[in-house]
Amino acid sequence: MTAPARTRSTAELIRAEEPVLAHNYHPLPVVVARAEGTWVEDVEGRRYLDMLAGYSALNFGHRNPVLIEAAHRQLDRLTLTSRAFHNDQLAEFAQSLAELTGLDMVLPMNTGAEAVESAVKVARKWAYEVKGVPADRATIVVAAGNFHGRTTTIVSFSTDETARAGFGPFTPGFRIVPYNDLAALEAAVDETTAAVLIEPIQGEAGVVIPDEGYLTGVRELTRRAGCLFVADEIQSGLGRTGRTLAVEHEGVLPDALLLGKALGGGIVPVSAVVARREVLGVLRPGEHGSTFGGNPLAAAVGSAVVGLLKTGHFQLRAAELGVVLRDGLTSLVGKGVVGFRSRGLWAGVDVDPAIGTGREISERLMAEGILVKDTHGSTIRLAPPLTITEEELRSALGALEKVLAA
Repeated sequence: MTAPARTRSTAELIRAEEPVLAHNYHPLPVVVARAEGTWVEDVEGRRYLDMLAGYSALNFGHRNPVLIEAAHRQLDRLTLTSRAFHNDQLAEFAQSLAELTGLDMVLPMNTGAEAVESAVKVARKWAYEVKGVPADRATIVVAAGNFHGRTTTIVSFSTDETARAGFGPFTPGFRIVPYNDLAALEAAVDETTAAVLIEPIQGEAGVVIPDEGYLTGVRELTRRAGCLFVADEIQSGLGRTGRTLAVEHEGVLPDALLLGKALGGGIVPVSAVVARREVLGVLRPGEHGSTFGGNPLAAAVGSAVVGLLKTGHFQLRAAELGVVLRDGLTSLVGKGVVGFRSRGLWAGVDVDPAIGTGREISERLMAEGILVKDTHGSTIRLAPPLTITEEELRSALGALEKVLAA
């Protein structure tokens, strides 16, 4: 009888990656082999509570049974046609997503960065054809501290030198203003402005939440100035903050929404620009596209995701457990936590630098069976699947308290 193949250890697998993978990430030293719900297991059988959820791509948990069933069902039928042909899943997906967001039209893409790039193109086209901005003079106003992706155009308006350094020359046409500053935003908007592109909550910056009234002010300002309000909800959207969309906390509806991550349920990459008909209506055949955007497998999974969100269950869980998260972090302020920002099941936690960097705190939590990820300095992000139980959430907070005390 042939002996079963030996599973390589964590150390062996990490060493095997070193010479063949580009070093564009610095992952924690854990090698995940399987997952279910809120838990992952490494190649040696150790279990960890996932408090990152793929940067919100896994809002509905690992291998959510509803989404897995939708994917299996579609895998047995049809996976790709390209947009050269119609497929029988795309119309339902687009219609359900438009209804969920309260907008009119959908441009399906794959990744979040693709959605942002698509929105930049569409906003410029709209500025020339609808607003009447002279050719090649359109500008887009963005906020400092933003994270919209890492493509060449997107890093052109990043203020993170790690993302920018060594990748110029940069794409012109962007104006950067401080986040959460309506006066600065108003000063930057003029007759050439095609759009204001912002995150309702800045995720990569450390879950930075603007003052109450900021999003309402952006909506009013853009309406007065005759330019578009484009909200990047790739991380903040689809239940994460206790509402379907983070902009709902102020009751505003942008001209265009950018969605991704959780839209694919952690199964396939799915993103979309969802906008008013006047905005996406500027596109004509041949001007923009994607071979895989809107593929039937992605559309089937995306429709199932929308179905989960329509129940309101996950939004309610995020809101209710968000109170537990906020209260737990409040109790740690002065005990190693110097500050935090949270909304729903999403938090940026600033740890006393004397205790450790964000990376060091993440590694110590990993040793306690909790997976998180650092962002800048001594800040860590908490973004568990929305399926997490109160007991699991309290366990994670207890592990953080233990690590800080140690």
